[in-house]
Amino acid sequence: MIIDYREKQLTQKYQLMAQTIIPRPIAWIVTESNDGLINIAPFSYFTGLSSEPPTMIVSIGHKPDGTPKDTLRNLRETKKCTICLVDEAHLQPMHFSSKSLDATTSEADYFQIPTQKIEADFPPIVQGIPSAFFCTLYQEVDLEGSKTIPVILKIEKQYIDDCCVTRHDDKLTITFKPVARIGKSYAFLGEEVPPPAIP
Repeated sequence: MIIDYREKQLTQKYQLMAQTIIPRPIAWIVTESNDGLINIAPFSYFTGLSSEPPTMIVSIGHKPDGTPKDTLRNLRETKKCTICLVDEAHLQPMHFSSKSLDATTSEADYFQIPTQKIEADFPPIVQGIPSAFFCTLYQEVDLEGSKTIPVILKIEKQYIDDCCVTRHDDKLTITFKPVARIGKSYAFLGEEVPPPAIP
């Protein structure tokens, strides 16, 4: 079967991609407005981009009325965000935070998601998450014809819960139970399989 994307509607293209580009990590992005209102929103069109400069990319859509999502608006205003990695323990509040709320309402308050300020110059982390990246806005990508805005974020600092770290000499091994997105569903990664030896 060959599917010609030129013949498909936007929703059809999304469904095809979302069910085959898997699993997709979830960026739980925390931003603050200029007046200090905390916004927490999950995004699964997200991945690492480069180690030098250390960057990641996330695609941010618009609200149903065509205005930028609060995450994008806050990023443009403050140039900063905190990306929290979602583990199994935070699946429910992460999913709840995908609900579209009025710009004057914080998901932290509405869904009672506790946060913790650990870096003075960046938005807080979600309390209890295994790791978080403190990022600055690096670049917006002009993707002609797209209804989403790909945003490149530069990693300035990273938080890792000590419980997730094992040290071997100079190397750190980070272990936690991440949540991924597969189509409309979520998934746990389960067993890790070591790479086979190359002959």
